[in-house]
Amino acid sequence: MKISLKFGLWFFVCILIIETSSMLYLHRHVIESRALQELNSLKSRGNSHRDVLEISSDPSTLHHIALMESKTDTEVVIKDSDGKFVESSGPIDQSMKKIMNQPIKKLPRNGLILQPQLKGERYIATVSPINTGSENKGLVYMFKTTDQVQTMISQLNHHFLYASLIILFLMLVTIFFLSRSLTKPLIVMKEATEKLSKGDFSVSLPNLSKDEIGELSRSIQTLANDLNHLKKERNEFLASVSHELRTPLTYIKGYSDIGRRPMLDEQERINYFNIIHEESEHLGQLVKELFELARMDQNTFSIDKERILIGPFLQTIFERVLPAFKDKGIILEFTYEDDLFFSIDPKRFEQVLVNLLDNSLKYSNKNTTTQINAFKKDGSLHLTIKDEGIGIPKEELPFVFERLYRVEKSRSRATGGFGLGLAIVKEIVEAHSGEISIESKVGEGTCFKIVLKEQKDENRFTS
Repeated sequence: MKISLKFGLWFFVCILIIETSSMLYLHRHVIESRALQELNSLKSRGNSHRDVLEISSDPSTLHHIALMESKTDTEVVIKDSDGKFVESSGPIDQSMKKIMNQPIKKLPRNGLILQPQLKGERYIATVSPINTGSENKGLVYMFKTTDQVQTMISQLNHHFLYASLIILFLMLVTIFFLSRSLTKPLIVMKEATEKLSKGDFSVSLPNLSKDEIGELSRSIQTLANDLNHLKKERNEFLASVSHELRTPLTYIKGYSDIGRRPMLDEQERINYFNIIHEESEHLGQLVKELFELARMDQNTFSIDKERILIGPFLQTIFERVLPAFKDKGIILEFTYEDDLFFSIDPKRFEQVLVNLLDNSLKYSNKNTTTQINAFKKDGSLHLTIKDEGIGIPKEELPFVFERLYRVEKSRSRATGGFGLGLAIVKEIVEAHSGEISIESKVGEGTCFKIVLKEQKDENRFTS
């Protein structure tokens, strides 16, 4: 069953129950109120005759009252104090006698309703006492046929029926348009999710109001945009990996074919084998980094933290990379705070720092300076690596941590990078519950900033 039909039926049943209950309640009280008005009117008419008779009860007055009522839709019967019929406006039938024979225990001055029922009875009736001082002079009975009241009730029933049909029609029209207006966005979102399930992420949903349906629409749109971005990234990633794998494989195949020639000079053969060896190492490093990223994506790599003294740890890395910087003519400086303890994974964090320092070494020129600085601030460990290299354009900075992204679009083999190093660095830093950021200006240099927050009572973190 469609949601629009289900919603319409549900809403229709609820409104129908409410309307039926309201109409029944209203009908009942309108009928009761109208019947009570007739009874009170009849009793008031009897009280008026009683007031006249208390002033004068001679035969002419009695005849005049009977004559008045004979010209109306009511009947009057007057009894004396002995219960004998004195006067009536018309013939007295058995139904009237049955009502008048009812015992009256207490008759108030204002009169009494003897027959309030409308169904199954011929008359409604009231009685009013005729008193002169403390002496009872008789009774005034008033009768009115229920046919006229039933006709009035029948007319009211027709009015209620017409009103109910009009309300029902308007309710159906309202439900139709309301269900369409409410379910149309849901149907559009359902179609959008079906497209997403089939791999079509080019989904565009309307910007709806700020309610739950609008929030759902915006969430689906965000999901579609993210999936579309991931699809593009995946395609670019596969294309880049294919390119990176194809280049060394081409070298290996080409030089191995040349090296197999029987008339080739021995020295040339060794040179070709050296190239093949270099390309094999190049290919092995790429596969290793891809495998590392795959482990991070699958949450199978672990972070084994140790509380270590940061100074000696960084000093070891500094001494290890210093010869490479000296060989290129770059000054490497290192400053740190004494007694700086922090919980990190030494092996993983060494990978981070070596990668960042290698990045500075590749893109810095001779006679420039690279600085390593470590300090603690607000309970967090701050590490900065700042160089005076060629820098990165401002528009490229948001993408430097993406996989296989390289600012140098020429894919120079001289630098030897694959565009995976900074992606791995970011994953490891975030696995330490830290943040890494970059600042750079073309021609002035680049600065990487790492901030690690101390995690209390934590010795092992598994990403």
